[in-house]
Amino acid sequence: MRVAYSIFWTLVLACLFQACSVSRLLPEDGYLLDKVVIRSDSASLSPAPLQGYIRQHPNSKWFSLFKVPMGIYSLSGRDSTKRINRFVRRLGEAPVVYDNKLALRTRQNIESAVQNLGYLDADVELHERVHRHKMSLLYQIHPRERYTVRLMQLEVQDRGIDSVMHREGDGYQMTLESGMDFDLNRLDAERGRLSSYLLNHGYYRFHKDFVHFVADTAIGHRRVDVQMQVRPFHSGTQHDMRPHQQYRIGTVDYRFETEDGSPFVRPRVIRRATDLRTGNFYRESDVQETYARLMRLGAVRSVNIRFAESEQDSTILRPQITLFPSKRNSFNVEPQGTNSAGDFGAALSLSYLNRNMFRGSEAFSVKLRGAFEAIKGLSGYVDQDYIEYGAEIGLAFPDFKFPFLSEQFRHAAQATSEVSLMFDLQDRPEFHRRVLTGAWRYRWTGSGRRRQNRVDLLDLDYVFMPWISPKFRELYLDNPTSRNAILRYIYEDLFIMKWGYSFTYSSQLLNAASLNYGTNAYTVRGGVETSGNLLYGISNLFGTAKNREGQYTLINIAYAQYVKGDFDFSKSFRFDERNSLALHFGLGIAYPYGNTTILPYEKRYFSGGANSVRGWSVRGLGPGSFQGTDGRIDFINQTGDMKLDMNVEYRSHLFWKLDGAAFVDAGNIWTLREYADQPGGQFRIDKFYRQIAVAYGLGLRLNFDYFILRLDAGMKAIHPAYSDARHHYPIIHPNLTRDCSLHFAVGLPF
Repeated sequence: MRVAYSIFWTLVLACLFQACSVSRLLPEDGYLLDKVVIRSDSASLSPAPLQGYIRQHPNSKWFSLFKVPMGIYSLSGRDSTKRINRFVRRLGEAPVVYDNKLALRTRQNIESAVQNLGYLDADVELHERVHRHKMSLLYQIHPRERYTVRLMQLEVQDRGIDSVMHREGDGYQMTLESGMDFDLNRLDAERGRLSSYLLNHGYYRFHKDFVHFVADTAIGHRRVDVQMQVRPFHSGTQHDMRPHQQYRIGTVDYRFETEDGSPFVRPRVIRRATDLRTGNFYRESDVQETYARLMRLGAVRSVNIRFAESEQDSTILRPQITLFPSKRNSFNVEPQGTNSAGDFGAALSLSYLNRNMFRGSEAFSVKLRGAFEAIKGLSGYVDQDYIEYGAEIGLAFPDFKFPFLSEQFRHAAQATSEVSLMFDLQDRPEFHRRVLTGAWRYRWTGSGRRRQNRVDLLDLDYVFMPWISPKFRELYLDNPTSRNAILRYIYEDLFIMKWGYSFTYSSQLLNAASLNYGTNAYTVRGGVETSGNLLYGISNLFGTAKNREGQYTLINIAYAQYVKGDFDFSKSFRFDERNSLALHFGLGIAYPYGNTTILPYEKRYFSGGANSVRGWSVRGLGPGSFQGTDGRIDFINQTGDMKLDMNVEYRSHLFWKLDGAAFVDAGNIWTLREYADQPGGQFRIDKFYRQIAVAYGLGLRLNFDYFILRLDAGMKAIHPAYSDARHHYPIIHPNLTRDCSLHFAVGLPF
């Protein structure tokens, strides 16, 4: 790790030094564009939104500080015919040579943009400053007084459109009004709103070029009279003026791009996904919704919708929907290498997917997984290896499958119904474990495709422990002097029947989300789940007998009872094409009650790892100020009922497909009850803030657009498990061997 840090900073310093001598790569009498600044005389006009009008930007910077890409380019020799020089230049970025024509065009663009905001008398001055071979630019805006609208009028020159716009119930509501600022951008946005309104009320051929504004600025006192005009239809010929036509939908024609033209999906499924209804007025939103619904069908690869006027009635549009099939079957093989605390192993996953199982776009999947790990350092056990086999079968339907639901609700929900069954077999030297899981859940997307919902209507988990090593039982489960309550609970047979709801809301369209994490966007996730309440109520009602631990059972197996809630928020701020800042906050709380005093291990929280506080290894932090004593079972004790995560990450594109990150993480886990095996782990309002761990570090990402490979190196900064200053503040006394953790992962941490 020390070597990696040394190489990184050596490269940065070398590039910075080389960037200072970049003048050798500049043309004669040329200047390196060093800085571009926009300022305004008025505090009411912010220059930040005007950055997009700059036509020439200085060289990019790593983390908005270092012009390393230009420095890399400067490391190349003058001879561009040499392969090594061309390679180095491709990694870097050529110096930006100041172009006066682009600067003048930028000044004109900014001036026009400011005038469009209503500052009609505004002007922009360009100031150039030369220092050695560097050029700095200042665009000084003099906005002067802003114009306002004295009188706003609407004139509709088409009787049909006028009646539609003034119809009760869903009439058009204009947002422009007298007294507003004279903002041309707002006027243009109103043109778009009106066009969208009419396109959703049957006017198939309407567009915003039929909407005009007439402004009178001659009335003085920086006031303007504005008239918004909706003009009749014209085809481009001066005398071809006629009312706009309102269209209705005729018979919908479906075509299937197969070898024989036969439907590859049942027609009923396609009709249910189509929002275009015969007899309804044409609506652009129905067209877009039909595209979205049909593309949600896994059996459909692409869709094309065209409209033609009926030969019998020119007011009727006949939609023609052409569907192209996707590949029906697919197989995937995924080998993996594993390393758990120095124990090496291998895993292999096989999966099969049928996207059109019953010709209704049902997705049928089968997943098989096998894993092997050679475990070292365990004395007294017969078998020293870990073996795992798993199988999962799933079936997803492209709509709600639930009785008594109306067809209208099924159509509006954009839902999928999923059933799955999974079996997992684990054989370790200490124990054998079997897990059988069955689930019935629904997913659906909310209006605007920004919110995604999930309901686990029924989720059953049956954990069976057929064998536990006599030595393991003697050491940790049966010995009264070393009995660990949490550990003992984990190695008992258990039944979980839970219900849950979760949602995800994104400021971007969910189906448009990409790995372009430099966008200004935010995401909110939340969820709640509960288990055992129905079973506990039935047991209590009928007075079912309890076991020796005082728990109700189902077929002689105790069932878990708890409630769990999670909240997660992330937000990104984009500074330029290369640099952005990402913030994250996560909170989770789970509480066992009734039939359970300890939360099931699968539902407990842990901290540390690639997506948490990255100065600690996974399950290596907390709870609270707990300090492990037995490494063999600390992975059990370092779990909790509550989790807090706070992260700040500055992300910067470096070169090629390589991105970098600098981050600070904070958080921990706590228990809600006092457990003897986790001293210092209980959450207390007067202590928890002193138990928040802090880490910092650097990361590298290989961004291949469709997925990201990530390597993060985190360093401990504040360690809550220690009270003495030397160990509590490792940021002051760092030790790479002790305080550094490396994490390799796929995808971004948040």
